Amino acid sequence: MTKKTQIITGRKIRFAIVGCGRISKNHIDSLKVHAENTELVAVCDIDPKALEQAVKVTGARGYTSLAEMLQKEKNLDAVTLATPSGIHPQQAIEVAKAGIHVVSEKPMATRWQDGLDMVRACDEAGVYLFVVKQNRRNATLQLLKQAVEQKRFGRIYMVNLNVFWTRPQEYYDAGEWRGTWEFDGGAMMNQASHYVDLIDWLIGPVESLHAYTATLERDIEAEDTAVVNIRWRSGALGSMNVTMLTYPKNLEGSITILGEKGTVRVGGVAVNEIQHWEFAEKLPEDENVKKASYETTSVYGFGHPLYYENVINVLRGVAEPETDGRSGLKSLEILIATYLSARDGKRVALPLQY
Repeated sequence: MTKKTQIITGRKIRFAIVGCGRISKNHIDSLKVHAENTELVAVCDIDPKALEQAVKVTGARGYTSLAEMLQKEKNLDAVTLATPSGIHPQQAIEVAKAGIHVVSEKPMATRWQDGLDMVRACDEAGVYLFVVKQNRRNATLQLLKQAVEQKRFGRIYMVNLNVFWTRPQEYYDAGEWRGTWEFDGGAMMNQASHYVDLIDWLIGPVESLHAYTATLERDIEAEDTAVVNIRWRSGALGSMNVTMLTYPKNLEGSITILGEKGTVRVGGVAVNEIQHWEFAEKLPEDENVKKASYETTSVYGFGHPLYYENVINVLRGVAEPETDGRSGLKSLEILIATYLSARDGKRVALPLQY
């Protein structure tokens, strides 16, 4: 795999953000946190009002066209894609062909082949493809990841993930793309995407899954509710339960791991509380559990600035990407397998292709 060989030193890294909707604030704020190392030089959106607001907040140059921005901004280092998911592939390929690094919000694509095309285009252009998985950087999940890597659970027997949130019809009506198969996907693809990432990142490769999805209440193309049964290659069994119909507000985003020598539940509204932490062997770092939990009203968590720290370090030549395009493909593969299983009513084995 080729990489862009030029390491950025001695100056600020120049970013642009495409898509000035609700998630863009996290990216704008993250770049402000890293103002010593980054500069937001351009923002882009087809919505004049959203663009006007972004220009006002950031002071960056505004564009209504990605093509125009790439043509006029000759010194960009990286472009963050905070647009509807189904547009990411086309835009990522366009940015890569301009010789610019790509930072894609989750999910990287809504179709499997599109994800593969993104990775291939960035490889061929010799640029990095970063896929945003900021929840990995939350303190609660960092402790859980450490425990798994230390094999403190012994053999993991069962894993359960719950995403019991709510998205009213007004949320979907606010954008024509929301809830569509082409641009967004449903509860699994969009809202639960970060939890799908935990399936592979924490527990390991999936051997097979069987899913049911349903559109029970919302007037959208894709699903508002889903259940998935999972078998990992390690032999562990588990499930994922997702709905956007929780009354009256977001209730829970959690993961529970039951193992031979340990039991852990990380819950709260967005895996922000360590609710149970018990292992046969106690270690000094267990004391960190008491301060790892945090209050939040946002399902996004606080990982975006930490995610950008890794992006900056990679472009400075002092780190490797924590979540690159190939890492992004792992969760996309699970998502696509879920939809194939629900559509065809059968168990789907992974990988999808060899």
